[in-house]
Amino acid sequence: MKKVLILAYDFPPYVSVGGLRPLSWYKYLHEFGIYPIVVTRQWGNKYGNQLDYIASSEKDVAIKEEDRKGTIIKAPYKPNLANRLMLKYGEQKFKLFRKLLTGYYELAQFLSITGPKSSLFRAADEYLKNNQVDAIIATGEPFVLFQYAKKLSRKYNLPWMADYRDPWSQNLSAKENFLWKHWNAYFEIKTVSTAKVITTVDNYFKHLISGYLGNREVKVLTNGFDPETIEKIAGIKQKNETLQIAYVGYIYKWHPIKSFLAVISKFINQEENIRLCVNFYGINMPEELNNLILREFENLTNHVKIFPKIPNELLIKKLAEENLLLLFNYYSFSGTKIYDYLGLKRSILFCYTDDEEANLLKKQFYPYSNSGTIPENLQESIIHKTKSGYLLKDASHLLKKLEELYKEFLSNGYITCNTIDADKYSRKYQVKKMAEIIKNDLLN
Repeated sequence: MKKVLILAYDFPPYVSVGGLRPLSWYKYLHEFGIYPIVVTRQWGNKYGNQLDYIASSEKDVAIKEEDRKGTIIKAPYKPNLANRLMLKYGEQKFKLFRKLLTGYYELAQFLSITGPKSSLFRAADEYLKNNQVDAIIATGEPFVLFQYAKKLSRKYNLPWMADYRDPWSQNLSAKENFLWKHWNAYFEIKTVSTAKVITTVDNYFKHLISGYLGNREVKVLTNGFDPETIEKIAGIKQKNETLQIAYVGYIYKWHPIKSFLAVISKFINQEENIRLCVNFYGINMPEELNNLILREFENLTNHVKIFPKIPNELLIKKLAEENLLLLFNYYSFSGTKIYDYLGLKRSILFCYTDDEEANLLKKQFYPYSNSGTIPENLQESIIHKTKSGYLLKDASHLLKKLEELYKEFLSNGYITCNTIDADKYSRKYQVKKMAEIIKNDLLN
């Protein structure tokens, strides 16, 4: 059996969509003749919020766990000075000083093995001193892991694979900072040029990354749903007391959240004694959303609930009880939540295909440009092929569809879902493709 060492910063128990990708590699690669050794950091869920990302690990030595699937090495984590100040004094103290310190560490980590993430390099290096592997894989971000993979590849004469979950120097945060963008651009080209294989999550990112790297070949390994997790909730039925609509994860500036809430508000006003609830799980802007509701949609206060981040398996159980799943348009790329929605087989409300307000938000805030070579209807295409939901043109179309669905719910106590061919969107299916890439491209 071939062995691959995988550098993955985000990994359970940390609650992160990014951690689910390497988790699927750990769970399924052994079924296709590859033994994974995952090097991550020690995570705890002490705070239940963003502070868990910078909280110190309980142990100051690496923890090694082995089973038939693979090996997990959890490196110790010690926050830098900026993060220690934040943990001790809160977000409002020493903001400028912390920002300067953070900038320093972000830049310095590419020049030497330093900073909080460097423990992953040291743990991987220590393992490779005494154990033989056939290749190295790094998944980013953080993209300093690519730098670590490059150094380890050179030291131990091993091929390595760069897996992009998002763009590096061309992502939104890099574009907003001139120095940061050019610093990243320099190291991206210098680092990734040494990778034997490059992968990413969809065709749009493939086009973006390939063009930036001089038309290097980039292979696509999409995200997906975990079939084992989905199997566990197969017997859970939709709730029938209240029509429930759920949304999971980030709300971006180009998402028409205000338009959606306005439609819900209008729908509630026109229905007497309505039984409807919209649930938001693990969103990035709970306070802003709550303030928006209090300021402009007061009639929604008893119809909207906001929940913190929870582990993925628990989240999937919650979503299985929902009647409808809200999905905003990502245009050129798919995002990740659509795959869990497909696996759950709960009807998707897709907002929108051609709404005037949403189009204006896209023009103003959408971070990625498109030369016209990549279609901007990837999610629409998936939903259409799988018959998994409703492609809503605009706000008026959403209102009309809600009226129809609410009548169906009152009549049946559930919302019908006719999803087909969801299996090809599972993470296990993608890991099989990954194993073929490792054997045929990375190791040859």
